[in-house]
Amino acid sequence: MNALNFAGKRILVTQSNDFMGPALCEVFRELGAELIADPRPLLDPALPAAVIGEAGHVDVLVANLAVPAPSTPVTAVDDAEWSHVFGHMVDPLPRLVRAVLPQMTARRSGKILVIGSASALRGMKRTSTYSAARGAQLAYVQAVGVEVAPHNVHVNAIAQNFVENPTYFPPEVQANPAFQERLKREVPLGRLVTQKEDATFAAYLCSDAAGCFVGQVFPVCGGWVTR
Repeated sequence: MNALNFAGKRILVTQSNDFMGPALCEVFRELGAELIADPRPLLDPALPAAVIGEAGHVDVLVANLAVPAPSTPVTAVDDAEWSHVFGHMVDPLPRLVRAVLPQMTARRSGKILVIGSASALRGMKRTSTYSAARGAQLAYVQAVGVEVAPHNVHVNAIAQNFVENPTYFPPEVQANPAFQERLKREVPLGRLVTQKEDATFAAYLCSDAAGCFVGQVFPVCGGWVTR
């Protein structure tokens, strides 16, 4: 039996037009899932619960939350930047989880996967706001994961960097010679992780085969971070 057969599974992917959304949707469709792709940024506090309500039965929630990363020196980061980044990537996460967990715990079955960033695992200059927001996501996943595991609900995260995606590594960035040199210098793999590789791993973590992971954070970054 194919462990990555999602026939009959309802998969909700948030912010489906951004970050890893398109690749995730493509892979889940290929694997037979009944896909619910919601493209809206979830800045409105009421929207996460509305998205879950509109989706109805959700077997798997893929919390794909992203915003272009500011590159502001730490002393120049103002409250508006901090609120903007946290409002898009951190605040929606507990709202989504609060809305979807009751049905999952009632069924004693469910997966929640957060598509996060390895910037939370390794210091990078001029990324204090973005890295802090991604770090908050990962800390939340670890705490919630151990809390809900007894209900047979699995909450985990991918912490990625140097993965092909339209938000952070669009074609014009990839074609830049300076970026190509940085890739050779910083990434042991020597190339970007492909969208298909990353999305397929995400699908595995959302599958019935991945029932033993609890609050785990998995770096997917070509060796840029090995933790």
